Amino acid sequence: MKCTICKKPAVIKLRHANLKLCPEHLVARVEKVVAETIKKFHMFTPAEKILVAVSGGKDSLALWEILRKLGYRADGAYLDLGIEGYSARSREYSEKFAAARELKLHVVAVEEELGTGIDGLVRVARGKACSLCGTVKRYLLNHVAYEGGYHVLATGHNLDDEAATLLGNVIRWEEGYLARQYPVLPGEGKLVRRAKPLVFLSEREVAAYCVISGIQYIYEECPHAVGARSIALKHVLNKLEDRYPATKLTFLRGFLKVRDRFRPREPVELRDCPICGMPTAAEGPCRFCRLKERVSHGAPA
Repeated sequence: MKCTICKKPAVIKLRHANLKLCPEHLVARVEKVVAETIKKFHMFTPAEKILVAVSGGKDSLALWEILRKLGYRADGAYLDLGIEGYSARSREYSEKFAAARELKLHVVAVEEELGTGIDGLVRVARGKACSLCGTVKRYLLNHVAYEGGYHVLATGHNLDDEAATLLGNVIRWEEGYLARQYPVLPGEGKLVRRAKPLVFLSEREVAAYCVISGIQYIYEECPHAVGARSIALKHVLNKLEDRYPATKLTFLRGFLKVRDRFRPREPVELRDCPICGMPTAAEGPCRFCRLKERVSHGAPA
């Protein structure tokens, strides 16, 4: 198998892009796609401060590496979720990555902020682990970004992630979520702008980029993700992709063309949480503060 571009030995075949690439041109393609995505969706500029949500996994570390190589000012934020075994290992990968490149990494322990880690939260709060974890991560990452004076919070969501989320929202016709699914979401007040520069790169491409670039990352999945709906949706899409290459990319790009048709029935009004002062759509305390209060009392959330 030879590289489509230079005819040297190829290391990966990308059926959805009709490409076979050698290490050099795989790296070049990945970085070019990210640069073009940032520009196309006006995600951020070189003058702005960027905070990368780092998990120790391939996507977030690859994103941080790419932004660094493209010349952006990007720091990282790692949330120690308090998941037995898993959190310690993922934190180690994140810290080693940052130290090797002399990059700044903010480390926040969920247990210190919430009163318990995700393991404890699952035991005392109603709801699925992934949903509860999502609430905690969104709140704390935005808090770190806002307090740190960052202009944008960048996450490592790739094509597989976005296509699976989109499929789940379409199956249930979640119009509110569909209206907010976009590569970049504007900031408002204390809500920091969010961007997903990897949305047009497949999971395989990102993994290959890490291997070629020498980026070490945690391979194992979060133990709480076992049986998660998102994994089932990815499996369905992978089956379609195997038979019809470019299904995921076509699905996402097609949606982005018609996304403006989806609008919340009523605009979401944000107000400051009376306890922490961070933005919330709730009438009273934000979801994070309600979780924190109930954790302190050991009561279900």
